[in-house]
Amino acid sequence: MSENSHGLNAGDNGADDLSDFDRGSFAHRGIVHDVFRSGEGPAVIVIAEIPGITPKVADFARRVRALGCTVLLPVLFGEPGREPSGRYIASSIAKACVSREFAAFATGKTAPVSEWLRALARYAHGSFGGPGVGAVGMCFTGGFALGMMAGPELIAPVLSQPSLPIGFTAKAKASVQLSPEDLKIVKERVAEGTCVMGLRFTGDRAVPAERFETLRRELGDGFIGVEIDSSEGNAWGIPTNAHSVLTEHFVDEPGHPTRDAMDQVLEFFRTRLVDPTD
Repeated sequence: MSENSHGLNAGDNGADDLSDFDRGSFAHRGIVHDVFRSGEGPAVIVIAEIPGITPKVADFARRVRALGCTVLLPVLFGEPGREPSGRYIASSIAKACVSREFAAFATGKTAPVSEWLRALARYAHGSFGGPGVGAVGMCFTGGFALGMMAGPELIAPVLSQPSLPIGFTAKAKASVQLSPEDLKIVKERVAEGTCVMGLRFTGDRAVPAERFETLRRELGDGFIGVEIDSSEGNAWGIPTNAHSVLTEHFVDEPGHPTRDAMDQVLEFFRTRLVDPTD
């Protein structure tokens, strides 16, 4: 992985210049993606949601960095640091949905990009040490952290609003976008003690309840499901269309359900990567 320290120029539109990150690239079997890196300690791979590494995705990565972790943000789509907008989101979705790397509509198949992410995890573990690597996928990339579990380096996977595969059939809603072979490996890893955390808002149509039901059925007590009430009239006034638990719909107020979810994720990484003896 080659690196340099240039970032984007900050503008007046709220963009994040990412100047506290180093920008490099990582190649595996001919596939190359840029990767932003910052911090020291065991690695956590933060896989950005659509439309890309937004300012709030970068802020989440900084929270992870503050734990004593090296954070790696691969650039799989979008313009790093750019604020989200309707047109920008639509453009990113259109490009991502037709990419063979992501297999957005496939059921019973692990997204091909998971192989590249596993290689990045191997590199990160070898370079930054610790007991293993953490990863969090969000929205479009939410399930990629599950696919990465086929590699032994990943010991702290978080699936935040995992939205793939796209589809409205019963099969698509229940799918966790894993091949049968990789699902078997994931179940074996869980049986050996690795836990999987998942986050969703209850009213999020992009992340059907059936998907979490599959995870509970297949992984049992090894699945830590965090479901935040976003039904109409909920006590916290969370909008019924809330989607991004750790970023766009995160509310940094003590006692707020999204703050509680954030704290659970950070503690998940801390106890498995930074202070595994706690």
